[in-house]
Amino acid sequence: MTRFHAAEAMLGTQPVVQLEDAAGGRRVRIARLGAALLNFEANEGGAWHDYADGYRDDAEIAAHSGSRFAIMVPFAGRIADARYSFDGVAQDLQPGASGDARASRHGFVRGAMFELQALEADARGARVTLATAAIRPQPGYPHAIDLAVTFTLDAAGLALEAVMRNVGDSVAPCFFGWHPYFRLADGTVDGWQLAVPAETLVRTGADLIALPGDAAYVALDDAPALDFREPRMIGDRIIDQGYTDLQADADGRIRTHLRDPASGRALMVWQGRGLMHAFTADTVGRDRRRAMALEPMECMANAFNRPECVAAIRLEPGAERRYRCGVEVVTA
Repeated sequence: MTRFHAAEAMLGTQPVVQLEDAAGGRRVRIARLGAALLNFEANEGGAWHDYADGYRDDAEIAAHSGSRFAIMVPFAGRIADARYSFDGVAQDLQPGASGDARASRHGFVRGAMFELQALEADARGARVTLATAAIRPQPGYPHAIDLAVTFTLDAAGLALEAVMRNVGDSVAPCFFGWHPYFRLADGTVDGWQLAVPAETLVRTGADLIALPGDAAYVALDDAPALDFREPRMIGDRIIDQGYTDLQADADGRIRTHLRDPASGRALMVWQGRGLMHAFTADTVGRDRRRAMALEPMECMANAFNRPECVAAIRLEPGAERRYRCGVEVVTA
């Protein structure tokens, strides 16, 4: 019996890809629209549990409300007032817009139909590469980026590798982020435990934009209410925070843990570098506080406006940059 399988399918009107680990009891489904993960199911004693709180049907995929499992490129999170300056040139992502209409977030590919570049399964795993050339010169972003995201389901779990290549003739600001929502059990997140291996909290204003300069960075020793360096119950805390100065394990991976003591279910989100953004889903359109967003990001939100982020987001013409992250179900 072949352990790993990969296939195309449809969810209503939307094309999807299915990856399966038959022996390990894992299966995932990914929408080609936005390259959004829909399901990450695990067989637990003959019953399937879906750890992913993704879009439920083709209508939700098309609307992409809540940015569930969004691939965020060329920027993640918000850009303050939809304006930034790069290499001394001021840019406006929403010319002509004013007031509340000026809200630019999560990049340009949530509504892009990704091409199926590769789909295969072998003895080591099942994988799909989804690619898009949707990032092309537009108001406020006069650059061209090719993006390919490879999802690999293997014995360890699900891994993502994003490749961003500057195919234009100008230096471009560009970085990667992923916006997963995870559900361990029915009910709210209040009874779940969170552990983020960070030393520093990103402090924001009421607009959720990081404060200017050094004021944005607070040692977690000085922010005890949001300190999850050790596993801690979420309780009634409203969390929509970036965590930085992440500490890696001996193998170089940074691991954020989420656990439900009542059911015993647990998962781990890993990343190679960057920032972890944690969100208790208090403002989503459905099922508020019933899932936890754990977002690996290459840089912080509003990085296009942060001088300390310039080197990290700078992508030269012809150059490419890779970012890796993933999720694993943790079993006792």
